[in-house]
Amino acid sequence: MPITPLETDLLLVIDVQYDFCPGGGLAVTDGDAVVPEINRIARDFAHVVITQDWHPAGHSSFASSHDGAAPFSQVTMPYGAQTLWPDHCVQGTRGAELHDELELPQAEMVIRKGYRTEIDSYSAFFENDQKTPTGLAGYLRERGFQRVFCVGLATDFCVRFSAVDARKQGFEATVIESACRAIDLEGSLAAAKSEMTGLGVELMPSW
Repeated sequence: MPITPLETDLLLVIDVQYDFCPGGGLAVTDGDAVVPEINRIARDFAHVVITQDWHPAGHSSFASSHDGAAPFSQVTMPYGAQTLWPDHCVQGTRGAELHDELELPQAEMVIRKGYRTEIDSYSAFFENDQKTPTGLAGYLRERGFQRVFCVGLATDFCVRFSAVDARKQGFEATVIESACRAIDLEGSLAAAKSEMTGLGVELMPSW
């Protein structure tokens, strides 16, 4: 039985953009299948926030910005290890747009992240240095939200980091797995699930 969301519950829709869907620059297998599921779940929520990956051209997390580097290889940035990605979600491109079939008229805010050239951003709450905030935590606190339900792309990166940071910021966090899809890069999905459950994130198979 699905639960009935409270006024203190919020649905966080993470990076459902064309570059993460089939045919996109960083396509997640079956990524577009989350759209109807998110639409169905969202109908139960009065409060929705959306995140949008929003990189400038030549972003430091792109493999193309590093001579001879292959996509999905690792480098060390000032803030730690960084996976190098294919170019994706470049500001103003079709790939950066939110999926047209999302039906989220009640969405109250869109958080754009990853727009600083020198630092990547997976989490809805912080850049990858874990110091630079997006402002979402303050927004949730001021609005009185207590519980965050995470859906979107990809389970093992932006959903994972967002759910973990929600817990670290003192919110209850649930990931609705049927409304997420993973990249699963060298075991990253299993690692994500282990970290999330270890920090008290609830993994809900479906809504």
